[in-house]
Amino acid sequence: MRYAKHSQRGFTLIELMITVAIIAILAAIAYPSYTRYVQRGYRSEGLAMLNDAVARMERFYAQNNTYSNTTLALLGITNANSATGKYTLQAPTTTATTYTLTVVPQGTQANDTCGSLSIDQAGNKTSSTTATNCFQ
Repeated sequence: MRYAKHSQRGFTLIELMITVAIIAILAAIAYPSYTRYVQRGYRSEGLAMLNDAVARMERFYAQNNTYSNTTLALLGITNANSATGKYTLQAPTTTATTYTLTVVPQGTQANDTCGSLSIDQAGNKTSSTTATNCFQ
């Protein structure tokens, strides 16, 4: 009697290389999307910081009838950095009737396509780049 030959089990080198290539292609597509998603999440932190500063600025105006010489300390802001340190609130640019507040991205967030985000007393929102949908 002859014994039947058992077939080998496992992967060939070509099968393994095809799998690695497929994973590399998926990673190349997914990683940029992931980083944009993370940056957008941190951007919402910067926007929240900016909106809080706007509310404080309007409160200051209601109490003093001017925006002149307003500092972060007068607004009650003791820490100009966001909770994760991804954004820094700059000192406001003011006149008696106008102001501009700006948050500047820090560290890895500086690669965000929106750059610095600003808002003025009229509610006009701008970014330091030409990117759209930065305030959503």
